[in-house]
Amino acid sequence: MNAHTHADFTPVAPAVSLRKVIRQFGDNRVIDELDLDIAPGEFVALLGASGSGKTTLLRSLAGLDAIDGGQLLAPSARAAVFQEPRLMPWKRAWKNVTLGLRLDNAKAKAVQALTEVGLAHRLEAYPATLSGGESQRVALARSLVREPKLLLLDEPFAALDALTRIRMHRLIIDLWRAHTPAVLLVTHDVDEAILLADRIIVLENGRIAEQLQVDLLRPRDNGQAGFNAIRQRLLALLGVDNDDPQTLGRDHNPFLGYPLSAIAI
Repeated sequence: MNAHTHADFTPVAPAVSLRKVIRQFGDNRVIDELDLDIAPGEFVALLGASGSGKTTLLRSLAGLDAIDGGQLLAPSARAAVFQEPRLMPWKRAWKNVTLGLRLDNAKAKAVQALTEVGLAHRLEAYPATLSGGESQRVALARSLVREPKLLLLDEPFAALDALTRIRMHRLIIDLWRAHTPAVLLVTHDVDEAILLADRIIVLENGRIAEQLQVDLLRPRDNGQAGFNAIRQRLLALLGVDNDDPQTLGRDHNPFLGYPLSAIAI
């Protein structure tokens, strides 16, 4: 008898499911009949040129914008982190974490989340006294207390310096492993996408141009076997000249000039 039973192949419902989704502004169709599934616990990165529909898609998944056609299914337990931390300057760190929460133990949850992101010592700090990295950690803590099944990240590390970004990459992987949400990361950084994601989707004119599975073992760094082949393929899809290893420049590739041991994720 075959050792595999029917139970071995029971399909798992996706955390996110889009079918023929349309989002348009006037005559401009930004999302064009898009089909997409994201599995529970899957980490997906979304790349594409400016105007390709990345942030529009994320906002629709976050429930911030309505779609104009098709079907979009996403968990009700979802949270988003943006490039700007969006903290209330008159509230202390822990109170920023609990914004909108209606729980009897809200402060205890905030303390737990801030401890998890390494800010147990900054509970009472005001946003003006926090560094850029600390502010984004507070934003991540605010998303964690909602125990999301879907975590949406819209270029949350873009404004950070290179070394802080490396630390934040490590943190987001640790948090993803601990909480196992499905993650959709919007980024312009090809290396960031490869370092973090299970799957990378390239969006073009509101449709999926291509998607690549990232089968590299973790921890990852940009010198391991297979990394450069994925990078070259993505750069070609994005229309970037990849003959010159310095093409992206340090503004877009924060890992240039740092030892590989410093960027393992």
